Amino acid sequence: MQIIADVGGIPGKDCRGFCKYCYFRKVKGNEPLGCKNCSPGRVGCESCTTGVRETKNEFIPPFMVLGSVQNSLMMGNYHDADLKVNVSGGGDVSCYPHLMELTSGLNQWDLPIHLGYTSGKGIDDSKIAADLISLGVNEVTFTVFSTDPHLRREWVLDDKPEESMKALEIFCQNSEVHAASVIVPGVNDGEKLFETCAKLEEWGAKAFILMRFANNRNQGLVLGNEPIIEGVESHSIDEFDALVRSVNKEFNFKVTGTPVCDPENDTPFAISKDKNKEYLEILSEVTSEATILTSNVSAPFIKKIIKNIGAEDLVNVVAAEQDIGCLITHEDLEKIDLGDLTETVLLPGRAYVHNKRAQEILSRDGVDRIIARGPDKLSVDGEMSGTLTREEVLKKELIAFEDLIEAINFFGVRKS
Repeated sequence: MQIIADVGGIPGKDCRGFCKYCYFRKVKGNEPLGCKNCSPGRVGCESCTTGVRETKNEFIPPFMVLGSVQNSLMMGNYHDADLKVNVSGGGDVSCYPHLMELTSGLNQWDLPIHLGYTSGKGIDDSKIAADLISLGVNEVTFTVFSTDPHLRREWVLDDKPEESMKALEIFCQNSEVHAASVIVPGVNDGEKLFETCAKLEEWGAKAFILMRFANNRNQGLVLGNEPIIEGVESHSIDEFDALVRSVNKEFNFKVTGTPVCDPENDTPFAISKDKNKEYLEILSEVTSEATILTSNVSAPFIKKIIKNIGAEDLVNVVAAEQDIGCLITHEDLEKIDLGDLTETVLLPGRAYVHNKRAQEILSRDGVDRIIARGPDKLSVDGEMSGTLTREEVLKKELIAFEDLIEAINFFGVRKS
């Protein structure tokens, strides 16, 4: 269990400039995408306007962050021995100008501190890492990209890559480090990737998350910012899956990937694997007809699960061109063949589409369809999977699919 200490920050501004591969680079406009949090009659809210662009607020003064954490401690009913404080924000945590003051203040509650995503480029002196550890930091999520200082200087815009890498080494040796790298083909993959892994293993990192570089709209760039880098072709899903598995075979720390895969926990969609088929027996029976509209990556897994529970005659699965389900927008819905849809369509819970707009788009053929939402997540990505056991992953997926089946049976057309 964790309490978030949100320090705020805006990508590109509060991180010493955009990394060349950053998802938020080249973001255009401020038009709302629409989402489940919008009011029924209006497209747009904070979540799908400033929230998705992470332009909500600049860095927050430390006394306000500490006050928020204190309120959470006072109002929450915390009895979890694993309770920790997660320092995170929209910018780079290492660039937060009051980081030492904040961690010193948090240390008064004698709770372990997790530094959320940081590239480390705000660390100009590696001694800072030792100071943070002495103040209670025992877990760090560190976007390394590469341990090669030349690549970090060029791609991460790290002015002092030698110091940030020394800091990472100190963190690895004295805390639990989950390293991460966005993998840009021809830049930090191949031999360079294995050099980075060797360093991380030598230093004592606990886990390494590989993130596929997104450069096209269907890979998640839905904010008018494609391509981020001209001329770079991202790994296909199959190529990336193979890359994650090859790294996992060579090194001893935990290796996961996003959007695929976790070789040890079998995510995403562990319950689609034949060896876990027996767990599907605890799910409720599907009694209604509906269409599950999902992402291009998720569709094959969900189809297999639906088949394995014997519901393929009632439920069909339709894939949008988008690779990430929660980043499906109205543009993706407009490309769907309406002839593939039943009278009830379930969208991903977090899809960036206004409910009324989705209903209008998916009923253009004259069929007045019911549009509903499934659970926010049906599986876990590499970031979460790396912190869970196999049993925890299976439990989360089974709960999510039970919720999905309940939605199908409630909103779908009942079949006797």
